[in-house]
Amino acid sequence: MVLVTGTDTEVGKTIATAAMAAAAQAAGLRVAVIKPGQTGIATGAPTDADVVTRLAAPDTVRTLSEYPEPLAPLAAAKVAGLPPLDLYDVVDAVRAEAAKHDLVLVEGAGGLLVPMGLRPSGEAWTFADLATTLGAGTIVVSRAGLGTLNHTALTLEALDRRGVHAKVILGAWPAEPELVHWANLGELVPHLVGALPAGAGSMDPGVFRRSAPGWLTPALHGVLDNWRVWAEEAG
Repeated sequence: MVLVTGTDTEVGKTIATAAMAAAAQAAGLRVAVIKPGQTGIATGAPTDADVVTRLAAPDTVRTLSEYPEPLAPLAAAKVAGLPPLDLYDVVDAVRAEAAKHDLVLVEGAGGLLVPMGLRPSGEAWTFADLATTLGAGTIVVSRAGLGTLNHTALTLEALDRRGVHAKVILGAWPAEPELVHWANLGELVPHLVGALPAGAGSMDPGVFRRSAPGWLTPALHGVLDNWRVWAEEAG
């Protein structure tokens, strides 16, 4: 299983999750995608499960809880008067899908330490707590532009201190990268296992599925094996 978090909200977690699912399925794996807490249902926008299903069509897509307001899951549950996510219910659901699939991708909400729900003790839990409880590796989806080095370093350090293995995907590499993007790429390459082009989520699903392996390294069932060659082509 692989958990997917981000340095912030709107960094491309859902599209990166879809790309990982598409690449794994192209490699012949049975894939499940789980979204523990989906917020913002009242906005009427497509849910993350909708987006992943459209782009990658994994074998299984599950959302465990939905909340109307676009807030952190625990806050959204409180505002709506709905039951908050229980950490161990999520753990059980992920393990149940892991028993039936080759790969389970679990997409978080916002960043690593966003309050997701409550433990039976009444204490809030975060996506980092889910990672440590499951003992699962984690992908951190990061921005390509200014500010990403600090945000990425903080997230990686928080995971490392918890003993969680983590790697990075750039959620949206611009079509016309500037100096800051190239400088950040050079710093992040040791951690990188993928980079998605900006606008990937708007692609035709067939094109998305054929293209996804080229955005990810073999560690994620992709074919990107040389960042120098990738950079020359991207530039």
